[in-house]
Amino acid sequence: MLAGNRLWLVLPVAALALIVAYLLLGRPLADLTASAPPVEELVVDSVRLTPGEISLTVRADGSSPLTIAQVQVDGAWRAFTASPSPTIGRLASARIDIPYPWIEGETHHILFLTNTGAAFDHAIDVAVPTPEWQVATAWELTLIGILLGIVPVAIGLMTYPALRSLGQNGIRFLLALTVGLLLYLLLDTLTEGLEKGAEALDRLRGTTVVWVAAALTTLLLLAVGRRGGKAPEGLRLAFFIALGIGLHNFGEGLAVGAAIATGAAALATFLVIGFVVHNVTEGIGIAAPLVTADRRPSLVAFVGLAALAGLPAIAGMFLGTAAVSPYWTAVAFGVGAGAILQVIVEVTALLVRRQGGEVLVAPASAGGIVAGLAIMYVTALLV
Repeated sequence: MLAGNRLWLVLPVAALALIVAYLLLGRPLADLTASAPPVEELVVDSVRLTPGEISLTVRADGSSPLTIAQVQVDGAWRAFTASPSPTIGRLASARIDIPYPWIEGETHHILFLTNTGAAFDHAIDVAVPTPEWQVATAWELTLIGILLGIVPVAIGLMTYPALRSLGQNGIRFLLALTVGLLLYLLLDTLTEGLEKGAEALDRLRGTTVVWVAAALTTLLLLAVGRRGGKAPEGLRLAFFIALGIGLHNFGEGLAVGAAIATGAAALATFLVIGFVVHNVTEGIGIAAPLVTADRRPSLVAFVGLAALAGLPAIAGMFLGTAAVSPYWTAVAFGVGAGAILQVIVEVTALLVRRQGGEVLVAPASAGGIVAGLAIMYVTALLV
């Protein structure tokens, strides 16, 4: 009887596999679409500028392989080389190297013409040389990343002794404040991810993958956090908050790195100053659940939490200067959003467990959420 039931589970899967194989391998729709013009799409994933040369990584999509026939820079056709080939398959990429005396600080317009006559343009708004990897450059990026991520979070964690003196209403307000801070980070991270996802090839569904990555990350972290049937509290909950904030700070590092890569020194400085102020409040959010712990965490625990929340900013800066593909940047933001959502769920659950369901509409809780949103918005105005 059991074997018969399993057979009825296998048969539908086998039938579905046969249908998909027939459509992909037999290609019954090919004859019906043979007379239609080819559908082509081309996007620029990254740009690298070195003296006398423009290098672009492009990604293609279409009903048939796309072939780049000519390249135009600032209105003139230029010689170019393509690696591995000027013919690019579906979702594949190629590097296009164009010898060209570009001018630092100027805008340059590039147009790709395929063998079918389709044209795709890309603008380099401000031409600056791509940073070369040197020991001095790496050290400067690391130092800025430490100032951007680890230091402000550590400053926020220093408020822990003062937070311990709060009464019951104060702790409730503090936890609700954390929820408000994280809600703002969630919306900000999703917005950034959706913007990057929209820059990727349509076929890659960049905006959709942000939601999928967020959902999968939330479910995975909820499962890990509640392993053993117990919800995280105290230091464990602070760990998950630091993890979520760290993934968000990875995105902040990407933004600063991209500004550096495009030569926008003033913008990069402004971003760092804004993020430093912004991230102090995040450190307070990490400290909030520690107040509810039975015993005071060790110094090593505080150092670990600051590192977990701040170190990803350094990695983000290095990748940002390398001009990462918008698709993978969108995936990173999606993962960050999912981690933040998991923390919101757990902190809210902690409030409800300690105070009951009506706590969410109590003045202290509602005020804390509103205050958290307001603080993050005001500090974000500096960015």
